[in-house]
Amino acid sequence: MASTDSTTVAKDGNDLAGLEAGLDALETRQTGRTPFRQTFTEKILPPVLAVVLVLAVWQALVSFKVVDDPSKLPAPSAVWDVVQTAWLQGELLGYIWTSVSRGLLGFLFALLIGTPLGLIVARVKFVRAAIGPILSGLQSLPSVAWVPPAVIWLGLNNSMMYAVILLGAVPSIANGLVSGVDQVPPLFLRAGRTLGATGLKGTWHIVLPAALPGYVAGLKQGWAFSWRSLMAAEIIASFPDLGVGLGQLLENGRNASDMAMVFEAILLILIVGIAIDLLIFSPLERWVLRSRGLLVKN
Repeated sequence: MASTDSTTVAKDGNDLAGLEAGLDALETRQTGRTPFRQTFTEKILPPVLAVVLVLAVWQALVSFKVVDDPSKLPAPSAVWDVVQTAWLQGELLGYIWTSVSRGLLGFLFALLIGTPLGLIVARVKFVRAAIGPILSGLQSLPSVAWVPPAVIWLGLNNSMMYAVILLGAVPSIANGLVSGVDQVPPLFLRAGRTLGATGLKGTWHIVLPAALPGYVAGLKQGWAFSWRSLMAAEIIASFPDLGVGLGQLLENGRNASDMAMVFEAILLILIVGIAIDLLIFSPLERWVLRSRGLLVKN
């Protein structure tokens, strides 16, 4: 009988040890580097194939004369020639830098304004009741609507550009933070107050870290609105002293009826938007998810 009991105890001990080992294995993150072949097939190859497919369809429309008017749809080679000419003349990077520097600086200003505004709206009921609907309405307002009043108020200068960016991006950043704060579990706030984290200390150590997923989503949307607002401002409010950005390049192509230049500007605007997302916001989003155990590090 004693032998049977000891066998049972030993078996239960082995089962518990196996269970603990399994749980440890589930909690252990993979630290090995992902093979290049897997990275290539999962992350590099799909977008490359998509770009090749788009170029093939584009070239087919031109070659088979589905659209036989070059003034409406230029060949990919014609657009490449325009891009290459701008590069050789040293103008291409200037177009990109003029717009990117404005966009990033305007987004930084929007971040400095939208973050405290979002916290105030999220934490003060009276302010939310008063300003919350206005922020939602401003977020749905097309960015191009702010260009005419900004030109009248500030004139044709960089201040007008930044004003349009702020009016387009601040509501998205603030609403994203409000959404993130609303999703913070009340237990976190009670635990923070019990530990003495109240007021600004509680906001910094409890509320902001817990609201990061919603906040990051608001930042991504805020950048999208910043970039769109800037392009609208550059297209409408063109002036030689402002320099030639990507929006101005697009407008110049339209004025000259040069569709190759128009497509050049469109492609550059698209590439910059994708690059900013891949270099800044996607790594930030992955870091937030990984820090919460929602994304396994490969």
